[in-house]
Amino acid sequence: MSKVKAYISDCYNELATKVSWPTWAELQSSAIVVLVAALIISLIVFFMDSVFQGTMNIIYSLFE
Repeated sequence: MSKVKAYISDCYNELATKVSWPTWAELQSSAIVVLVAALIISLIVFFMDSVFQGTMNIIYSLFE
């Protein structure tokens, strides 16, 4: 049990003293970058899916 307490204590000390936490402004700007990147990627995937669906509809209509 003492090993568990030592582990928790070490984790707390490392998180409190050695980790450099971002400021609120840095966190907000990073979140905006992630949001914009996710929107761009989702639009690209949507466009690719639409093109693929249209192509497949054309191919299927040839065999009806």
